[in-house]
Amino acid sequence: MRNFILNLLKFSLLTALLYLLFLFLSGQFLPALFRPNLVYKKGAYGHSFSRLQEMDSLRECDLLFLGSSHCYRGFDPRIFERYGYSSFNLGSSSQSPKQTRILLQKYLKQVRPKKVIYEVYPMTFCIDGVEASIDLISNSETDKYAFDLFYEVPHVKTLNTYLYTSMRQVLGMDRNFSEPHDKPGDHYVPGGYVEHDLATFEGTEVPRQQWHFKREQFAAFGQIVRDLKEKNIELILVYAPISKELYQSYSNQQAFDQGIRSCGTYWNFNEIMSLDDHKHFYDDDHLNQQGVTLFNEKLIELLNHPSTQP
Repeated sequence: MRNFILNLLKFSLLTALLYLLFLFLSGQFLPALFRPNLVYKKGAYGHSFSRLQEMDSLRECDLLFLGSSHCYRGFDPRIFERYGYSSFNLGSSSQSPKQTRILLQKYLKQVRPKKVIYEVYPMTFCIDGVEASIDLISNSETDKYAFDLFYEVPHVKTLNTYLYTSMRQVLGMDRNFSEPHDKPGDHYVPGGYVEHDLATFEGTEVPRQQWHFKREQFAAFGQIVRDLKEKNIELILVYAPISKELYQSYSNQQAFDQGIRSCGTYWNFNEIMSLDDHKHFYDDDHLNQQGVTLFNEKLIELLNHPSTQP
């Protein structure tokens, strides 16, 4: 029996080492098409690497923004600075409440924001969070929080990304990596914002549909609300503008609004302001710079004049 256990342990160790070797070689030499379960996104779409690098040196701010691409493409720190607010945008692509909770656990004590403005796009409550975890793991240090990003979203892709990223960092392969601030169509602005080249949206018909929410995402969201309340940090929940065609296509939008509103201050800017789908968006759910300016100035108006809050 003892020999069997020893042999089993040796076999398991050898298998694990071979798996790591195969994973590393696949990441190094195979095109992405031939390794669908290994996704490595360092310096890829969204400027997460630049944002997290800058975030590591931040020590305080008035406003901390969190959420999906509607966040890092929707809250421009330059506009808030003109009105006397220091801010940082910690949004990331497809960031769901699971990733938001872990980012807050990592950075909240370090940054000590006066307010957290959380962009709550309903789609982020409908997804598994694999894409967002892969993005953040690829672009951050493989510390406890990177492990949590895998642990909270257990999937072969998040596991492989965590292992591959860890091996690259141990070997010092990304030590001198730097990300250009200017990429085709996008420009990183210090403070975490990504400005898109000015474009307009031609519009399209959107069929009637429903949001299909995941219970575990609302559980993570509830934990965020409780954690911030315990720390006496004001939380403002914001639904950033999307095109009217897209917004009006969802038949259960009101149910989402009611659920989010029960958790605290909630501003749905699709109801608060009226933007032009063609002039103020570059696709059906992302504002162009003209739309961002109008949206941010309206948000600042609400922050500055509590009596006007909806």
